[in-house]
Amino acid sequence: MADEVDDADGKTAQQASEEDPAAEKGDDDLAAEWAAMAGGDGADGADGPGSARVLNQDEIDSLLGFREGGDEATEKSGIEAIIDSGMVSYERLPMLEVVFDRLVRMLSTSLRNFTSDNVEVSLDNISSIRFGDYLNSIPLPAMLAVFKAEEWDNFGLITVDSSLIYSIVDVLLGGRRGTAAMRIEGRPYTTIERNLVERMIAVVLADLSAAFDPLSSVNFRFDRLETNPRFATIARPANAAIVVRLRVDMEDRGGRLELLLPYATLEPVRELLLQMFMGEKFGRDSIWENHLATELWYTDVELEAVLDSTTVTLAEVLRWKVGSRLDLFATPSSLVELQCGEVLLFRGLMGRKGEKIAVRIEQKLET
Repeated sequence: MADEVDDADGKTAQQASEEDPAAEKGDDDLAAEWAAMAGGDGADGADGPGSARVLNQDEIDSLLGFREGGDEATEKSGIEAIIDSGMVSYERLPMLEVVFDRLVRMLSTSLRNFTSDNVEVSLDNISSIRFGDYLNSIPLPAMLAVFKAEEWDNFGLITVDSSLIYSIVDVLLGGRRGTAAMRIEGRPYTTIERNLVERMIAVVLADLSAAFDPLSSVNFRFDRLETNPRFATIARPANAAIVVRLRVDMEDRGGRLELLLPYATLEPVRELLLQMFMGEKFGRDSIWENHLATELWYTDVELEAVLDSTTVTLAEVLRWKVGSRLDLFATPSSLVELQCGEVLLFRGLMGRKGEKIAVRIEQKLET
């Protein structure tokens, strides 16, 4: 009976070992990995596979920050995250969305009046990008308008793609509705096309100035029109910039309009753009300020009328005794100084009013 039990127990242990080989194998792999990390020779020796571990393709992609599909919504990692960590997201400037939302609404009305057509302007997206990367991504042919923010003493860029250029030309020169704008590739833009686009840029800049007015008064002045991105360089290639992509639709015609503002251009109004809503005062309480200003008018202050002053030595002061006389050089026509604390406020003539001594103010002193 005992032999049968021993046999049964031995069989059970053997079955358990055979049924769970992964546990034993996992222990061996873990021991080998620790030996490789510790620099041990292991079973394979110093030149064995345990001494030098080669990364597989998934680990290399993870290190470099590459992912399949290139989905921008996924969080970046590895070297790509380190490189992009210096980029500033436009979401840190919440008021930009309010400004560009105003621009879209105003631009829709302005372009309708400009073209006498049904124009719809929509905001595609607002993104941050390096200036050099943006110039390399511009689809040619296109027109690039350089403008200057005079109060901020810096520049911005407006890019008009070829579809919008031909659509504007077609609309302004009386093209019939229902027919797509004719595009002729491989030729430079004519003077007429450039002049018509420049007029449209003037409309956009006027609305952009009006959109920024609630935050800061600024005048965007048209500087020049370029067709080569290299001649439209307004910042260093590595500098961060904000790109606003607008879609202009005129029934069956239209195109894209892109507005680029370097962060250096927005720096003078950065504090204003950090507001969460229009009119935020960053901790200032206007009600309390008004109350304090009102109460200041009812505050009592003590004024001193100084007839004259003189400087004496400490030795003379120590020799003073009862009956000593201090000579002052003030006369009845001398001006008396009125001061509050250490602040000199007025000068005037001393006189008498009723039973009280009075001072008539003759001169107000700048404080």
